Amino acid sequence: MSGFREFERGHSTWGNLEKVGPMGMSADPSPRPAVTRADVARYAGVSTAVVSYVVNDRPNKVAPATETRVREAIRLLGYRPNGAARALKLGSTEMLGLVIPDSTNPFFAELSHAIEDAANELGYALLLTNSNGSIATERKHVQNLSSRRVDGLLLASVEPHPDLGRFTESGIPAVLLNRNEPLPGSTSIGVDLVQGARTAVEHLIGHDHTDIDLVMGANPVAPIDGREKGWRHTLAERGLPEGVVYRGEFSRRGGYDAGQRLVASRRRPTAVLASSDTQAVGVLRALHEAGLHVPQDIALVSFDASQESEYAWPALTAVRQPIHEMARAAVEKLLKPGESGDEEHTVFPTEMLIRRSCGCTPAP
Repeated sequence: MSGFREFERGHSTWGNLEKVGPMGMSADPSPRPAVTRADVARYAGVSTAVVSYVVNDRPNKVAPATETRVREAIRLLGYRPNGAARALKLGSTEMLGLVIPDSTNPFFAELSHAIEDAANELGYALLLTNSNGSIATERKHVQNLSSRRVDGLLLASVEPHPDLGRFTESGIPAVLLNRNEPLPGSTSIGVDLVQGARTAVEHLIGHDHTDIDLVMGANPVAPIDGREKGWRHTLAERGLPEGVVYRGEFSRRGGYDAGQRLVASRRRPTAVLASSDTQAVGVLRALHEAGLHVPQDIALVSFDASQESEYAWPALTAVRQPIHEMARAAVEKLLKPGESGDEEHTVFPTEMLIRRSCGCTPAP
């Protein structure tokens, strides 16, 4: 333990840390100097390289007793690694930036969580920002993330053609999320929304529904949303009349307002396709308040299959977007571009999760 004594003799400031005044305040008002890695090394009686191994969780290079001594020194001295210095040395902040339009939306909340897990598996932290559906706020977040020199950007944009010039000029990769269609010159991830809607409508037709309406959210990145395309095309192909489209926000309130308009209409459909789980929950409330039963009076199918859809009542039959697969692919496109393929736009298939809101009795 000779390193401890040498450190204390050479650093009298640290020896005075425990001196307090009558009111419990420090008797020495001078500011405490920043603890460096060299300080920890001297205190523990080891080299700075050993401290580096411990700080960076490489215990296989350090004897257990030595590691314990270094961690105790870190605790006693209050050492905090200098992230900026580490980033400068490595040429990497080991951090990714993510911008989403609505962190309260269960779909984006679950997608963010999945992206964070995928990034952590590769040793990266995640900076999450929320644009609140505002183009100006989104651009501000993108600019801030660029100035922080993140190692990559993941962007669920509210713009049809987001400006990624700052990242392109800096050589920082970016991947666009939740894209219905490719954006030339950009790497993007999306879902086959047309096929998902087609599957949902075909399922309702299989329950003998011929009058199917649509509750549709506004999609800022496509003139016609793929869910609306799939709904229209399937009804036309089956020779069925086109139902009514109730447009509103991708939110519970948006779905509730649409549901109220649907209930107040002169004709009521026998089935509804909602473009998101949050809208479907709002529709459910409007139908319940009107004394209508789901699925007996009106069947309901939604998109996303988030946890919210599972715990609604009745539980929502939903078109599942493969969140974890998309998150993993997006992160790998940023960090392992050669291994993840050269496709500019990657489209994932959807899957129907059968629950009670469509009229089915799901298997246990």
